[in-house]
Amino acid sequence: MTQNPVENNVENNVEKNVENNAEKNSVTLLGLGAMGTALARAWLAAGHPLTVWNRTPARAAVLAAEGARVAGSAAEAVAASTLVVVCLWDDDSVAEALADADLAGRDLVNLTTGTPAQARVRAEWARERGARYLDGGIMAVPPMVGVPEAGGYVFYSGSRELFARHHESLGVPLGTTYVGEDAGFAALYDVALLSAMYGMFAGAAHAFALIRKEDIDPASLAPLLADWLVAMAPAVHETAGRLRSGDYTDGVASNLAMQVAGTPTFLSTAEQQGVSPELLSPYFALMRRRLAEGGGDEDLTGVIDLLTR
Repeated sequence: MTQNPVENNVENNVEKNVENNAEKNSVTLLGLGAMGTALARAWLAAGHPLTVWNRTPARAAVLAAEGARVAGSAAEAVAASTLVVVCLWDDDSVAEALADADLAGRDLVNLTTGTPAQARVRAEWARERGARYLDGGIMAVPPMVGVPEAGGYVFYSGSRELFARHHESLGVPLGTTYVGEDAGFAALYDVALLSAMYGMFAGAAHAFALIRKEDIDPASLAPLLADWLVAMAPAVHETAGRLRSGDYTDGVASNLAMQVAGTPTFLSTAEQQGVSPELLSPYFALMRRRLAEGGGDEDLTGVIDLLTR
């Protein structure tokens, strides 16, 4: 996995910021859903003193047997460690759980899924309460936690100094990628990547639907489909380059006019196979709009400009 250049700069200073006592190396974790429990076990396995809290106490009992200290309240848990990691259901849950906690002097790391705007508001909310703040976007599922070879990682944004201070501890469950001091960037990167993932899933769903009623084993299509998606993936680098340069026509192999001309074939095939075109039609409509505006010699990059107007 390629690390963010900003993170690399931070890592150069990590050794200067390594915490040297048990209190600073301890971790408090609020939230013991599937992801929170996986995080907790990774820290325990690495020997970090861990205090946990969960709204449903029964979920903490098994971790107590594995060495975690179970706090009776979120406020008590926050008081136990300088580093406080939050992994709750949503942003409202964070506000509710921490309503009575004294955050002064605490390093709050919020791994709760939210929007960039929510992260920025939460960062200011934490600052007003005397806490330092990092927001995180988890790019992993629970079975990947504590398994470095699985490739899972967390986007972090907010205080650069705070990331450097706790980089070692935060890197125990999952890899770390620091993406900037704007607290909203981690959530933005997270949602951007997941949005692309769902677009890929949509395309794969349409592909499988096309063969669903035929005498074709889906397992025979799967490796062909996977290899094709991998082969197409490098196109994102070309798109990024064109967005940076502003030139959408240089080196284009299949221009927009050619691609739009081919779209009726996809729609007709779907109709003939009894498959709804609803996953393809919106994108094809954008392609036609860009062509109508004179983008026939471009690749597909111009569609992005239609989305951001």
